[in-house]
Amino acid sequence: MPTYNEAAYENAIIALFEGMGWTHVYGPDVGRDFTSPLYDAVLQDSLRRLNPALPEEAIQDALHRLRNFEIGELTQKNAVFMDYLQAGVPVRYFVGGEERSGIVCLADYRDVDNNSFIIANQWTVVEHSTKRPDVLLFLNGLPVVVMELKSPSRDQTDASEAYLQLRNYIQEIPSLFIYNAICVMSDQLISKAGTITSGEDRFMEWKTRDGEGEDQAFAAFDTFFEGMFRKARLLDLIENFICFSNEGTKRKKILAGYHQYFAVKKAVESTRR
Repeated sequence: MPTYNEAAYENAIIALFEGMGWTHVYGPDVGRDFTSPLYDAVLQDSLRRLNPALPEEAIQDALHRLRNFEIGELTQKNAVFMDYLQAGVPVRYFVGGEERSGIVCLADYRDVDNNSFIIANQWTVVEHSTKRPDVLLFLNGLPVVVMELKSPSRDQTDASEAYLQLRNYIQEIPSLFIYNAICVMSDQLISKAGTITSGEDRFMEWKTRDGEGEDQAFAAFDTFFEGMFRKARLLDLIENFICFSNEGTKRKKILAGYHQYFAVKKAVESTRR
């Protein structure tokens, strides 16, 4: 009987996402600068598509800001990026010699189909060392989700090992996590999501696809991924359900749990009625 290894699980995840309309890209097939985690060609095309009324100078200013963050620790840089992602990148450009200001949108939260959704595996990033996270999800060329997968068939390996690997990535390739919205650790039996500041105990399962029924005990791996990462759901989570708070001297990034997400959605709908 063949072993269900991490590569097989990775392929199962990719097939699941392709079934949800995501485009798959195999990292080694993409010619790019390995010192940048961005899918730069897709990012440039996406910014032009999303901001047709703005001149190329404005697009280039936004790209410069996305590629070059001011000195600061990772959480601060990530907070700036999340503001860009949720509200747009403020830019300046000239028209007829007159300086103007504008906002370059990084995502279209009203028209799902106006965005690029790519799932990539084995995406190499070179920084303090060379690392290849198992799976990245790119929204318009931005690596907003990092997934670390472990095989449930391997002894002494589980989702906790995936969490430790994510922490290692944050130390070794921190530039990837400037652009991160959600981190995922999964061994198929247990799949949980958190943020760059989440301790392992703060990573949460997602036990429902639509808020109507809930998987008891541990959620099936497809419930978790379909519940969180259908295109419209991911956009909604990014736009409305990720924020930062200060706990003492530390800034924490918070991702809503599934029960909070659906409670808010139901409350909003009730208010509308």
